[in-house]
Amino acid sequence: MSDRIEAPWLDSFEAVLRLCRAEAGMAVCLLAETQSRALNLELAELAALRLGCRPFRCVVPTPPQTAPVPIRSTGASRALRGHPAVLAALAASELVVDLTLEGLLHAPELPAILRGGARVLMVSNEHPEALERLVPRPEDEARVRAAVQQARAARRMSVTSAAGTDLQVTMEGAVTAGVWGWCSRPGTVAHWPGGVVVSFPRAGSVNGTLVLDAGDVNLTFKRYLERPLRLSLVDDHIVTIEGEGTDAELMRRYLAAWGDPAAYAVSHLGWGLNDRARYEALAMYDRRDTNGTELRAFAGNFLFSTGANEFAGRFTEGHFDIPVRNCTIALDGRPVVIEGRLVP
Repeated sequence: MSDRIEAPWLDSFEAVLRLCRAEAGMAVCLLAETQSRALNLELAELAALRLGCRPFRCVVPTPPQTAPVPIRSTGASRALRGHPAVLAALAASELVVDLTLEGLLHAPELPAILRGGARVLMVSNEHPEALERLVPRPEDEARVRAAVQQARAARRMSVTSAAGTDLQVTMEGAVTAGVWGWCSRPGTVAHWPGGVVVSFPRAGSVNGTLVLDAGDVNLTFKRYLERPLRLSLVDDHIVTIEGEGTDAELMRRYLAAWGDPAAYAVSHLGWGLNDRARYEALAMYDRRDTNGTELRAFAGNFLFSTGANEFAGRFTEGHFDIPVRNCTIALDGRPVVIEGRLVP
């Protein structure tokens, strides 16, 4: 695909900024880094100008590599590195359009930015052709809010599947959040594409077996699994990885490379709610053109994530996001997803 500006892509950015209540005279910070997707930065700026906003660019150098392995799709950008002038500019903005590679969702600077009253729209590092298909709609908010209420009210989550998954999660004390694709209130954050609910369990809350079947997705590797893997979890941590072939070796090697027990632990769990997000989309884009956020949100997937969980006191750069298909997810015995299909 050619990286020229297309009118439908510009319309998409304008539509999402409207949902974020961007309006004439509003100070809008376009936060990027030197390796950000230039096309999305241009589209965000032009869309803000269409609405009469006062956008300005804040572009920081992409930080040096410090990890032993490549880092992908963490939602925890290191680009800001506590820069006081950058943080002052963000705090003075009513709306921050986050175009960094990894995003600010789990970045250490985010709480301070939100406390200043800014709202943060993370534009996932996708090609705008994908973003155009996944412009959020006003009705998406109600579905996600309902799922958040269900998860917050639950004491236990169970996840089972015909492939052999039998996972038990204590939901008491978990922190749950939902994303429908835009943010319209001060001090809030959202990402586009949206349509997902996730819970961050407290320490020692996740036990059992998770079977990743052929066709499930490891989004850190941007890869559909070719063979099943069987993960055993004790007190949140993966203790064994059973399986043969490339997928098993990739997972074992990547986790071991961190030399950090927290890399083996659960970050968050949830399920996708977006009927327009497509499971097969990962096969349609070059790897540089997709971040895989769409697959995190496709309706009915069980989203299993490893890595940092600040609510359990765990911090690490190692991270997996794995959408698992064909699971039944129940909250206090009441199914919300049955064999990969949302319960109405």
